[in-house]
Amino acid sequence: MSVRRHFRLLGAFALCLLLPWLARAQTLDPQADAIRERVEQIDASGGSIAKLGQGLRDFYEQRQFAPVWTRPATLDQLFDELDAIRLDGLDPEDYGLSQLRLQRAALDSGRVTPAQRAEFDVLASDAYLAALVHLYRGKVDPATLDPHWNFDPRQLDPAEGLRLAREAVDSGDLHGLFARARPQEPQYAALRQALAGLRAVAANGGWPQLPEGPTLKPGMHDARVPLLRQRLVAGGYLAVDQAQGEDYDAVVQAAVRRFQQEQYIDADGNVGAATRAALNVTVAQRIGQLRVNLERARWLLHEIRGDFVVVDIAGYKVAYYKEGKPVWTSRVQVGKPYRSTPVFKSQITYLTLNPTWTVPPTILRKDILPKVRRDRGYLAANRIRVLDSQGRVLAPASVNWNNPRGVVLRQDAGPGNSLGRVVIRFPNEYAVYLHDTPHTELFDRDQRTTSSGCIRVERPRELAELLLDDPAKWNRAAIDAAIDTLKTQTVTLRTPVTLLLAYWTVDLREDNRVSFRQDIYDRDGRTLAALDKRRASPLGPAIRVAAP
Repeated sequence: MSVRRHFRLLGAFALCLLLPWLARAQTLDPQADAIRERVEQIDASGGSIAKLGQGLRDFYEQRQFAPVWTRPATLDQLFDELDAIRLDGLDPEDYGLSQLRLQRAALDSGRVTPAQRAEFDVLASDAYLAALVHLYRGKVDPATLDPHWNFDPRQLDPAEGLRLAREAVDSGDLHGLFARARPQEPQYAALRQALAGLRAVAANGGWPQLPEGPTLKPGMHDARVPLLRQRLVAGGYLAVDQAQGEDYDAVVQAAVRRFQQEQYIDADGNVGAATRAALNVTVAQRIGQLRVNLERARWLLHEIRGDFVVVDIAGYKVAYYKEGKPVWTSRVQVGKPYRSTPVFKSQITYLTLNPTWTVPPTILRKDILPKVRRDRGYLAANRIRVLDSQGRVLAPASVNWNNPRGVVLRQDAGPGNSLGRVVIRFPNEYAVYLHDTPHTELFDRDQRTTSSGCIRVERPRELAELLLDDPAKWNRAAIDAAIDTLKTQTVTLRTPVTLLLAYWTVDLREDNRVSFRQDIYDRDGRTLAALDKRRASPLGPAIRVAAP
């Protein structure tokens, strides 16, 4: 054996002996050991705590438990982003921002142990990962508010998310990662901007309340008009130099009309009870409303893709989108507050022309039976047949209407049918569908909670033509001709179209201003309460480090 080969073998042998020692040496960093120990405490907790800490544990394992927040500039970015999260309607204290700042000041004093440094590092990483996830798909699990929720959450690959989080720290570009975590749709940015504007108004003392009194109308001279002007200035409806004066002039009237239009109030330019109530909603309440809808945006905006129909329940409108762009919109009527239209996702699969209407049990019991008991001619006047459980027609006189059992009421197709002449159908557990209506006069109301849960559509034949998407066979003339036959006919869509039934209590107008709607089903309060509930951290009580 040559001398050179002999020394190579000795060197390799020595390296084999040294490798275990080198591996152990890598773990001799007291702070890394303390981080490992702190993360292992999460595992030992078991149950939901361990599940909450899965991402945090993986994050550190991929770094061999090395500390993350060693560069002041990167930590500055984290604090900036946690502070800015308030403009997303989230609370920086959910991520312990104040405590992190205190801990950092203590660390800078140098009088801390490796365990305390490790505690700060893990707390900062927990805040970092939690904030990113909340921006990406929402803080609140919507299924906890609605057990029937069936929308798909925004897709998040945990491994890919941790990789991006790690790379952002390594490159020092946390600002870019936080920006990408937010929904990228322009609606989200507009809501954030609106929230920033309202927070600025709140910081300046909010807006004044308008006292009760006679309806304010153009031409009046009233001591409340200066307060009205100040309120309109704060809302961006009047210029600052128009804030003074007791005359209710044409300028004030125009501003009031604009406010009414944005609040879905009859835009008559007068300040009556409804308009005064809307003006007196506090800025804090409007901030809460925006926060709720920012959370809904994080739940839902990723669904705005391709071809779909969306029903905006609280906005009383329906829209058809092609390749993510609205091509058709119409007014709708939705369920009364005690028979609210549900929120869910489905697929429109077929239409019924000249539908019959089988009376649902709830409507039969609460609506129809009282009318039949008062007027036995009601059924015949409305072309409603009585059927037994086998579908056989019964004579109405043979039924004990004080205690009817095993009967079904079905209204014949044709003019006056409660479903109108077109029904748009999709699978769901609520027996809800979009349909025509003979009650077209109700579309002129500003508040249109008039149905028993289904969605009544203005101009449904236009929507039917778009859905069928078959100009040769099912153009508008062909649809009208089929309806004119009075024959019930089922028409299957060539391609199912996604349907989204959503609940928004804010809207973006064409000028990108935010308008507010009535919370017709009182759903905002529960969502806001869930947003305000403090986040559960897998770390539990943190080690406190006294600031110098």
